[in-house]
Amino acid sequence: MLCELVEKHLYSAGTLTLPAMSRRTALAGGILGEVLAFLRREGRIEVRGPTPEEASLRYALTDRGRMSAQDGLARSGYVGPAPVTLEAYSEVVRRQSVHDRLITRELMAAAFKDVVLDDQMLDRLGPALNSGKAIFVYGEAGTGKTYVTQRLCRLVGDTVLVPHALAVGETIIQIFDTTVHVPVQAPSPGVRLEDGHDPRFVLCRRPLVITGGELTPEMLEVQLDPATRLYRAPLQLKATNGMLIIDDLGRQRVPPRAILNRWIVPMEEGRDYLSLPTGQSFIVQFDLILVFSTNLRPTDLADDAFLRRIGYKIQFGPLPTHRYHEIWQQVCEQHGVPYDPQTCQTVIDRLHRPSSIPLLPCHPRDLIDMALDHAAYLGDGDHLRFDALEWAWHNYFVAGDQ
Repeated sequence: MLCELVEKHLYSAGTLTLPAMSRRTALAGGILGEVLAFLRREGRIEVRGPTPEEASLRYALTDRGRMSAQDGLARSGYVGPAPVTLEAYSEVVRRQSVHDRLITRELMAAAFKDVVLDDQMLDRLGPALNSGKAIFVYGEAGTGKTYVTQRLCRLVGDTVLVPHALAVGETIIQIFDTTVHVPVQAPSPGVRLEDGHDPRFVLCRRPLVITGGELTPEMLEVQLDPATRLYRAPLQLKATNGMLIIDDLGRQRVPPRAILNRWIVPMEEGRDYLSLPTGQSFIVQFDLILVFSTNLRPTDLADDAFLRRIGYKIQFGPLPTHRYHEIWQQVCEQHGVPYDPQTCQTVIDRLHRPSSIPLLPCHPRDLIDMALDHAAYLGDGDHLRFDALEWAWHNYFVAGDQ
């Protein structure tokens, strides 16, 4: 596998020096030396002299090596750092488990200090994170489910090692994804080797993967891209040692039970059984915080047997009046406009109550944004008047909602 990987790097680059090859493959010079010696004995590479720009010897493919590289690219389009073995990856996942951290009430309060949220809700979410079980949050749209669940990732915000790729037999699965994994600045190049880490891994923040209505069962399995010949990791594998939020459950193009049934075995056993398109199966650890979020009734999505397997079912609902005022004040401060409690109360008394519209966390932000848009259009500056808020109200809700 390493020989094939080196050939593909040489095929794409033309010629490479040993240091350049080491940077590309994330392999130590001693290992590369053995690989290059073998390829040279096989007549698949040749050594060329240094250039005025580079003092090191250069390596290039022979005709036989180019044919071998083309065969390798036809099997797998992966050209990157060397993969790690499944055994090594499993050991790293165990040592940096997301469930090893203890979430306390003090940590919860610090993470949500600038969020208007009842202490009772924090005291439900905190133990849910410590449980190691899946979390089911539900409630009508606009109650802050997605915002709060994403914020939970701050509580497990330390760093983990994410491999560029995973080797399962002779198949390389790409795991590191720049849309999911956020690299952390590595130590300076001058540190001692024992203070660094294997460069086949990337030091990242714990991953947060969010998927919604676009989710399909295929996204939860290893996929082969026919155009690039790349094997891509499923969402839960990319979220390992972090958090996976399945938002808007029930809005997918497939029945929700098809999505939920996929998680029964991983939730019970802490292991996930995956298969390659070739039919080969393998097992990975299911080490992540799994969060389901929906604005539908949980009993409409899953049967009692499945709901029993989820440790925590947490409902988000409308706000009491004083919490609505607190959010209103926060939004005013963010926009730099004066907070007038009487204006806020007038919105509640004259708009919410006659229309039987519950007080939801999203309403202050949305109504104030639209009212300020209206004021700017009229050249009225940043004044938050009730007539502008009433105008925003009638443009925000569908007529049948009022």
